[in-house]
Amino acid sequence: MKLKELDELNELEKISPSLVKFKTLDSVEYKGKNYPIRSVTIGPDDPSVPTLGLFGGVHGLEKVGSQVIVAYFASLFEQLKWDKDLLRRFEDFRIVSIPIVNPVGMARFSRSNGNDVDLMRNAPVDADPKHTFPLVSGHRISRMLPWYRGEGLEKESQVLFQFVKEEMFSSNASIALDIHSGFGTKDQLWYPYAKTKEPFARIAEVKRLMGLLDSTYPYHIYKIEGQAENYLANGDLWDYFFDIHQQDYKQDEHLFIPLTLELGSWNWIKKNPKQFFSKLGLFHPIKEHRHARTMRRHLLLLNFLMRATKNHTVWR
Repeated sequence: MKLKELDELNELEKISPSLVKFKTLDSVEYKGKNYPIRSVTIGPDDPSVPTLGLFGGVHGLEKVGSQVIVAYFASLFEQLKWDKDLLRRFEDFRIVSIPIVNPVGMARFSRSNGNDVDLMRNAPVDADPKHTFPLVSGHRISRMLPWYRGEGLEKESQVLFQFVKEEMFSSNASIALDIHSGFGTKDQLWYPYAKTKEPFARIAEVKRLMGLLDSTYPYHIYKIEGQAENYLANGDLWDYFFDIHQQDYKQDEHLFIPLTLELGSWNWIKKNPKQFFSKLGLFHPIKEHRHARTMRRHLLLLNFLMRATKNHTVWR
């Protein structure tokens, strides 16, 4: 099974500037073929500086998230060839990324990985049972059913955790953006928790960051709220990562904020009902002009997060 998104990422490596590093973190075997999990880092080899993390493809069917990240890097690499101010920005700032967390799921057009595990239900975190839904919130009944949690951290989850821990946790300020699709008609920015409706420890910083977005771009397209306002889920990876960071790092010295960008794919179906009958169409803009619009419409947000992360001392 060929993976176009991985081929595009590999092509980007060929034109990347010298301050960009590509690395194969590990590989996942499926039906006799190995699928690499690749990372991209931009900037100095110093994980203590402000760091923006970009992640996509946790759910293999949600290819558009990986495509947005690859499109962003393609634009950024071109700018780095001529924009000296942008180059200077990366002297004490980093972007780190795993654009395709679940390459097997993406190759086989599946939400889950090759073991039929939903990676966003895979962490050892249990949600408040009063507000969860059967199956959808994550279960361990059978891998034959969707939203299966698995019995332990899958390789992809382990690789993601190790990468985030090594590249982001020791930063004086880090923001992770995980891009998904398949829920709602409006693009949404979610902050933790997924496991409970109780406020999470960094809510004050998130409110200031989102207030900065609102005041800087008052006509932005995003609905901003806690993920639990929509649904609760067992096993959320970012809840797990956040809680470990809170436990292991001095909070006055290290800020870690995980965000989720949930692209409103139902709007694509509303405009093109034929997509409803396509497995990929439920999560991805099929029409070429809508795909192109999606690739460019989030550049403003990604650039904002880059600048806000680097200038964290202003809004913290």
